[in-house]
Amino acid sequence: MGYTELDRPPLSARALNRALVVPGGLWSRIEVREETGSTNADAAASAAAGEPEGLVVVAESQIAGRGRRDRQWVSPPRAGLTVSMLLRPGPGVPASAFGWLPLMAGVALVEAVARVAEVEATLKWPNDLLVDERKCAGILAEVSGDAVVIGVGLNVSTRADELPETTGVPATSLLVAGADKPDRSPLLRALLRGTARWYEGWREAGGDAEMCGLLAAYQRHCATIGRRVRVLLPGGGERSGEALSVDRDGQLVIRTEEGAEFRVSAGDVLHVR
Repeated sequence: MGYTELDRPPLSARALNRALVVPGGLWSRIEVREETGSTNADAAASAAAGEPEGLVVVAESQIAGRGRRDRQWVSPPRAGLTVSMLLRPGPGVPASAFGWLPLMAGVALVEAVARVAEVEATLKWPNDLLVDERKCAGILAEVSGDAVVIGVGLNVSTRADELPETTGVPATSLLVAGADKPDRSPLLRALLRGTARWYEGWREAGGDAEMCGLLAAYQRHCATIGRRVRVLLPGGGERSGEALSVDRDGQLVIRTEEGAEFRVSAGDVLHVR
């Protein structure tokens, strides 16, 4: 058995389905693909074809993965978790609340990393998981009709010499951060169970993140709050100031040096030291 199989064992679709697809549960099917272009694109195609919520697509190797602003997300085969989840929140949740779904996945991910890998991590608004101020995971949510696909890319056993060069926040992995032989399977199970738990509470609350406790959990884990930040806005331009909080709509509240407050619903945030 080669190096890859010893240190980076394959995921078992059978074991994952047995553990996670249960009567009355959220997840309906876990697909593990040896290689794909993008798990988000695969899940979105299934959504367009009428797939009900609960599909999870996992790739051992993703060759055309992307993050925000069409950045690439690259990882050696079996070195990370590359997973997309198909959700259909339904008529009881307004579309205006869908922006909480990637933040929800972030909370589930930071909890899974702490519990399983025993690595302290934080969240950078809106969609990054940081370890030691370095990016360990990214989250990308895409709307497809009445469905939302949430993609998560987590560096697990990536060695320091395998980490990609970045123009922004430097990359890291759970292994580099000190996790002892991190195993993807329990991490994935913890992530999916945590996502299901938060999602069901959020949906029961009609998408009210404050009522279901999601807002408080996100604020507790968010390293952006209290920091000086620069925000690169989607339409161009930037704003800067001190990040005061994340509000009940999932927006980042920022105060400028002049004391004026403004809210950001989308953008790339840079923590200013």
